Amino acid sequence: MVGKFFLLFKCLILFFSFGTLTLYGQDLEPRAYANVPKKLNVIAAGYVFMNGNVLTDPSLPIADFTLRSHNLAVNYVRTFGVYNKLARIQVAVPYSFMDGEVTRTSGDVLTGSRTGFADTKIRFGINLLGSPALDKSEFRAFQQKTILGVSLVASIPTGKYYDDKQVNIGTNRWGFKPEIGVSKRFTHVYAEAYAGVWFYTDNNDFMGKKMEQKSTYSLQAHASYYFKNQMWLGFNTTWFFGGKTIIDGVAEDSQIDNWRVGGTFSTPIAKGQSVRLQYHIGAYTNNGLNYYALSAVYQYSFF
Repeated sequence: MVGKFFLLFKCLILFFSFGTLTLYGQDLEPRAYANVPKKLNVIAAGYVFMNGNVLTDPSLPIADFTLRSHNLAVNYVRTFGVYNKLARIQVAVPYSFMDGEVTRTSGDVLTGSRTGFADTKIRFGINLLGSPALDKSEFRAFQQKTILGVSLVASIPTGKYYDDKQVNIGTNRWGFKPEIGVSKRFTHVYAEAYAGVWFYTDNNDFMGKKMEQKSTYSLQAHASYYFKNQMWLGFNTTWFFGGKTIIDGVAEDSQIDNWRVGGTFSTPIAKGQSVRLQYHIGAYTNNGLNYYALSAVYQYSFF
């Protein structure tokens, strides 16, 4: 019985399943390519509070933007084997409550709120090297070293969208992000690095115009320390750049070059259950997206 408890806790702390709202590629998601047993199910429910210039497209005629965003999300993850390689599928469904005020370049101050579902995210990932698809009994003896994995995230335009509004919860377009990641274990420390690119389809209903956006490139790095009691503490950072917008064929001065840093703390609270807290903030922002975010996630894992 003790062995089963230890296995489930080990799976729990290795697997990070909750995907926060993805905006312009500034993900902060440690343990995305960790090895876990196959046939593992993870259900997570989380809350994210964001405050500041959260959703502004740099091309919008807005001089100052303050927004408070309360976000709820439910995630489900399932692991399985593909040609003896560990693979996983993740589905995230977020719901947002936003309110705030903006100052237009004309000097007018506008207030408003939005409530509704945000865009659904689906992620498929597979670890190509260093991560075999093991069942529960085999996984007990496995020690992770270096893992190389790839993934594809699809952002589905299910979010609430008004074609006559500048600020929306949904994006009214598809997004796709292929990514490659490396994960390395050093006794109690896990070091990770990911590189990905977001590609977007066009938004043909942007204030009566057509909005295109160039690709957004993202880099992530994470270092997590695991304690003997199965708690872990991580440092997270991401850099995302690119994403120039084009409105009806006219390029905007909207190149993004942003760097964010944050920390993550996770602890098991019962068999198959954990709680995770995360905070991140902009370290450098050249164009919009200057905000801080706090999140709390409850996670339940089972076979």
